[in-house]
Amino acid sequence: MIFDGDLLAERARVTPDRLALIVLETGERLTYADLEERIVRAAGALHARGIQAGDRVGIPGENRPEFIALFFGAMKLGAIAVPLSTRATQHEVEQIAQDCSMREIVPLEIANEPGHDLDCPSRPIDADETSALLYTSGTTGKPKGVMIPRRQLFWNGYNTVVNWDLRADDISPLYTPIYHAGGLAAFLIPIFTAGGTMVLHRGFNVSEVWQTIEHEKCTVVLGVPTIWKMLMEAPEFPAADLSHVRWFISGGAPLPHYIIDAFQKRGVVFKQGYGMTEVGVNCFTMTVEDSYQKPGSIGKPMMFTEVRLANLDGDVGEMEIRGPHVSKGYWNNAEATRASYGDDGWFKTGDLARRDEDGFFYIAGRRKEMFITGGVNVYPAEIEAELVQHPGVSDAAVVAVADDKWGEIGVAFVVGNATEEELTSYLTLRIAKHKVPRRFVFLEKLPRTPYGKVVKDTLREMIE
Repeated sequence: MIFDGDLLAERARVTPDRLALIVLETGERLTYADLEERIVRAAGALHARGIQAGDRVGIPGENRPEFIALFFGAMKLGAIAVPLSTRATQHEVEQIAQDCSMREIVPLEIANEPGHDLDCPSRPIDADETSALLYTSGTTGKPKGVMIPRRQLFWNGYNTVVNWDLRADDISPLYTPIYHAGGLAAFLIPIFTAGGTMVLHRGFNVSEVWQTIEHEKCTVVLGVPTIWKMLMEAPEFPAADLSHVRWFISGGAPLPHYIIDAFQKRGVVFKQGYGMTEVGVNCFTMTVEDSYQKPGSIGKPMMFTEVRLANLDGDVGEMEIRGPHVSKGYWNNAEATRASYGDDGWFKTGDLARRDEDGFFYIAGRRKEMFITGGVNVYPAEIEAELVQHPGVSDAAVVAVADDKWGEIGVAFVVGNATEEELTSYLTLRIAKHKVPRRFVFLEKLPRTPYGKVVKDTLREMIE
């Protein structure tokens, strides 16, 4: 299937004067025509630098309109956008650049260079052509680039609009990192698909978010459990005007019931969702009525989304997902692609779930060792791989424990003669801050099976 246009170009053609983006930092209010003009200019700037179809282009993932322009501008050229985490260390960026043979990391400022509008060649692009690489931490300690085809972005947008009943008059704040699948695809692309308005924050500030929700009369608001807890505990929460809010929705990690109850007592609808970078970040849906009748559920699979439970243990099994919104696999990693995607199109999520008699799903836990801190996925193997490279560490293992603020935090068990301060400083230079363990436990040796595998259950028992 071939697309002759793209999402923002089509939206600008149909509703050019509708408000697309409010930039909180500068006060800019961009229509869809304004935004498309910037995207064309950014595409021209990339083309002028020699960027061609198929080139991997690193884009600093700051919450700025320049990022949006460069991301969609790269798509116009058929180049592959590689959003880069603002939390990533130089070491992590170099790993990504090497893995995908990145052509260059472009400065955000080039999106504003004048004179490139006519230098951007238009070209039809195959719907299955890779448009972006979104890197996630690998279970082997190596980052994995998820190949995001254009069809995945658009299907996620269409499906979210239809199943969540997004509208052209919807207004939503964007304060989560835009380089992350959640920031980019959970609401930005769906709202643009519907022709609504996004309010772009440079980052998360509790008071600023409450001000935006009230001042811009936001109608739909997305967040992760850590953010909802901070918003709930803010002084603005009891008296904030929420009369214009159609619903709040949480994703990224299981949400404690007391947070749902607190928002519902304010008279607003509170939903939960589920998704992954590999399968599109919005895969389930529920009505307003469902949100009250099925608290704690992630809902039913969206239209055109197939979900099954494999390897059942009672009524709990590993959730597998299939549909046109599933990505193509991992860049330059056939082994990991086969392990997760299989040959039949079913993606193995690694999450355990159950389904009730009405078809609603509930997350029961995670099969993999991944844990979620502040709504961001963290893989222990990546941290362990860095720890054992320290000259004072001979062995290491990381497990997660529950935390009231962050949901989960990492605890590192270390064999060696390094100190906690030394290891914290060392890791801070090599991995993003949120991945650094909050606690260190020093042992003479790690408990292992006869086959050499660390018995992590034993480690968890030591700290529970």
